[in-house]
Amino acid sequence: MNMGLGLYQEQTLKLVMTPELRQAITILQYSAVDLVSYLQEQANENPVIELQESAVEMAPIKLERPSVEIDWKEIVSNRATGEYSSHKNESTYNPLDFVHQGTTTLYDHLERQLGYVKGLTALQRKIALFLIGNLDEKGYLEITLEEAAQRLGASLEEIEDVLAILHHFDPIGVGARSLEECLLLQLQHQGLDDDKIVKVVQHHLQDLGNNRFQRIAEKVGCSIQDVQSMADLLRSLNPRPGAAYSQQETRYVIPDVTVEKVENEYIVMVNDVATPRLKISSFYEKLLSQQKSQDEAKQFIHEKLNAALWLAKSLEQRRLTLMRVTQAIVEMQRDFFDHGVHYLKPMTQKEIAERVNLHESTISRATSNKYVQTPRGIFELKYFFTSSLSTASGEAASSESVKRRIKSLIEQEDRKQPLSDQKLSEMLLEEGIEISRRTVAKYREEMMIPSSAKRKRF
Repeated sequence: MNMGLGLYQEQTLKLVMTPELRQAITILQYSAVDLVSYLQEQANENPVIELQESAVEMAPIKLERPSVEIDWKEIVSNRATGEYSSHKNESTYNPLDFVHQGTTTLYDHLERQLGYVKGLTALQRKIALFLIGNLDEKGYLEITLEEAAQRLGASLEEIEDVLAILHHFDPIGVGARSLEECLLLQLQHQGLDDDKIVKVVQHHLQDLGNNRFQRIAEKVGCSIQDVQSMADLLRSLNPRPGAAYSQQETRYVIPDVTVEKVENEYIVMVNDVATPRLKISSFYEKLLSQQKSQDEAKQFIHEKLNAALWLAKSLEQRRLTLMRVTQAIVEMQRDFFDHGVHYLKPMTQKEIAERVNLHESTISRATSNKYVQTPRGIFELKYFFTSSLSTASGEAASSESVKRRIKSLIEQEDRKQPLSDQKLSEMLLEEGIEISRRTVAKYREEMMIPSSAKRKRF
C-alpha cells in the first residue's frame, strides 16, 4: 500500500455562492415593502442606478406556463430609456400615499388638554408636565408620588391634586398606577362604581379572569348572574388607555400578487405598482462612450453597469417566480377561490415545487412574507399550505377548514352549556373528520378561543 505524498489532479463539482446569486436569493425573499427599501439602498450605493418613482401597472397574465424570453443585451443597449421590463404602461398610483400617518403622541395629546385647564399655578403646570412625561406606553404612571414630590420640591398633597386633574383627561384611566385604579377611574367616569363592582375590582380580578364566578358571588354577596354582568362590563373597559398613542413601528401590507376573476377564469397579476422602476443613468452612459475617459473610470462604470444589469435580472426573475408559484396555487386551490375556506385543500410546498419544476427551498423563499389579494380577501401565500386530516371517506381535509368548522360550531353552541373539546371532537367525527380532543384544543387555542369553562354563561 502506497502511503507516500504526491501531487494529483482531479475534477470536482461544487456549488459556489457568488455575490450575484446571493443577491438574487435575497431579492426573492423580500416582500413588496422591503423590496422598495432594498432598491433605495442599491441606488445609494450604485451611482449608475436611478429609481423612477412613477410605478408600473400590473400586467395581467393568464393561467398558462410562462415562456418569456428576455433579451438582456437589448435591455443594456436601451438603458438610456431606463426600462428593464417589457411593461410600458405607467401609473402614478402608490398605495402608501393614502396611508394615514399617526404622529400624535400621548404626551402631545395630554399636553394639549392641559393648556385648556384654567386657574393652574406655574408649579401645578410643572407638576402636570412632569407626571405626563413619566407615563408608560399603556398610560400608567411609572413613578411614585413620593419620588415625584422629592424631585419637584413639592408636597405630596400638591402632587395628588394635580394627578386628580390628569385623571379627568382623555383617554379616561390615564395616569393610573395599577390596573385596578385604571378600571375604577373608568367606572367612576361612567357613574357605574357601585360598592359590589368596586369590591370585585379591588379584590377579585384574578378570580374574574379565571371565571370563578361562584367564588366571587359568595364573597361579594350577589348572584352568579350579577357577577357575569359585572364581568361583561369590566371586559368592555380599556385596560391600556395609552396604547392608542403608542409610537411603535407600523408594518404595511402591500399585496405582491393579485388574483382577479374574469368571467370563469382567474387571472394572476404581479403587483409592480409600489416598486420603483429601475433606470440607468444617461450621464454615465455618455461618460463611458467618451474616448477621453480614463481606463480606471471606464472599468468602474462597467462594474456598476454589470451590477445594475444583474439587479434587473434578479427583479425579473423574482416577478416570474412569483407568477408561476401563484398560478400553481390558484390551480390547486380552485375550489377555495370558487366556494370559500371550507373547500381549502391540504397542500405542501413540495407539491408546488414539483408542479412548477423548482426546488422546495425556492418555493419557501418565494412565499415568505408575500401576500396575495383575491376576491375573497388578502391572504399570506403561506396560508394556502396546510396540513391534512383524514376523513371517513378516505379523503383529506385541510387544517384551516377544520379550524373554521370548530369556530362555527362554537358560535352556534348554547352558551349556558358550551361544547367541550371532547364533544367537539365527537361532533366532527360524526361529520367524517377524524380528530382527537388534544388537536381540537390546539386549534381552539390558535384561534384564541377560551375553553368551555370560560365561555359558560349563567
